[in-house]
Amino acid sequence: MPSLSEETHGAVSMLQPGATIGIIGGGQLGRMMALSAKYMGFRIGVLDPTPDCPTAQVADFQVVGEYDDKTAIHDLAEKSDVLTYEFENVDAESIDEVRHLVAAPQGTDLLRVTQDRINEKTFINQHGIETAPWREVNDFDELEAAIDELHYPCVLKTRSGGYDGHGQHVLKNDSDLEKIRARGDRGGGFPPSILEGFVDFAFEASILVSGNGKDYVTFPIVRNDHRNNILHMTIAPAEVSPAIAKTAHEMALALAKGFELAGTLAIELFVTKDGRVIVNELAPRPHNSGHYTIEACSIDQFDAHIRGIAGWPLIQPKLLSPAVMVNVLGQHVSPTRAQIAEHPEWNVHDYGKAQVRHNRKMGHITVLTDDTARTVAELEATGCWDDLKPYARPFVQPSEPAAPSAQEA
Repeated sequence: MPSLSEETHGAVSMLQPGATIGIIGGGQLGRMMALSAKYMGFRIGVLDPTPDCPTAQVADFQVVGEYDDKTAIHDLAEKSDVLTYEFENVDAESIDEVRHLVAAPQGTDLLRVTQDRINEKTFINQHGIETAPWREVNDFDELEAAIDELHYPCVLKTRSGGYDGHGQHVLKNDSDLEKIRARGDRGGGFPPSILEGFVDFAFEASILVSGNGKDYVTFPIVRNDHRNNILHMTIAPAEVSPAIAKTAHEMALALAKGFELAGTLAIELFVTKDGRVIVNELAPRPHNSGHYTIEACSIDQFDAHIRGIAGWPLIQPKLLSPAVMVNVLGQHVSPTRAQIAEHPEWNVHDYGKAQVRHNRKMGHITVLTDDTARTVAELEATGCWDDLKPYARPFVQPSEPAAPSAQEA
């Protein structure tokens, strides 16, 4: 696993308005980064293979090219003062190669850790933070041995790549294991992978932390409802005890300090039925579960990201109102648009994507509320998201964390 060093960060001190921030990736996260940056007076360039991508619609210029096109990255670097990225599948080596042209405050060590699930789990565990039990597996024999140790059920994930459930297989019994073997026999091969023990969680959660390389701030812990392996709703704040919230915030700060974080980092969590907080995955950028912050917090995750990479001071975000965020996938575009006129409480965000596709994230809606349970019920009652009801998982309220024994204390 790469070690973290100051030389790889390229920290910036008080980038001035008028400077240019280059964003690698032109989707909705880049779009919302760009909007925050424009309010602060920065110019924006974006690299993306799709002309007039969502970020380009609000940027000053676009470099059209693939994310691993070194010539295109060099072109963006020459026109920018700072580089950032909206997703983690960026070629770290290509960024390192343009360090003489442009600052990259997030560094590439952060990328190399979060691009590789083995590196990521190792980094988290080295900072004293619990993850699901895991084993590195590179062939079928290693997989069988790992299952003997971790037992069913367990989750097989590719070591790199994959999101929203892609590249993942839940193994519940020997029949599921044989499907993996058969895939390999058909020429599918066995990519470098990680096997994770199954976590019997009460619910999934996340927390955001932002930094400027020396100071770090956290956002509230939130509860996430996934349907069909895609985030459906985020409820802010999560219905947890002060002890659980404190644990999540301390974890976030420990990881941010370990990375010497510049920008925003998302930490996906499991909250167990007995009140433990377990880290699932990291995302080295703003996150879908943080979109509620745009309306509900004193500073949102995108403002914090831009301030962080620009070397600006950060203030602890305040939750101004409880909120519920719901994603609008391709199949939800028409039904939600048909009801906008009836729901003045909906804060509607459309990402400007040219093609509407099933299960593609096209936008989101945030509702500020004083009763999140009521708001969740009202959103579901609209019928706009009925196709996701079969994937619903009942909410379980976790118990208080067990008090440490005298020996543990």
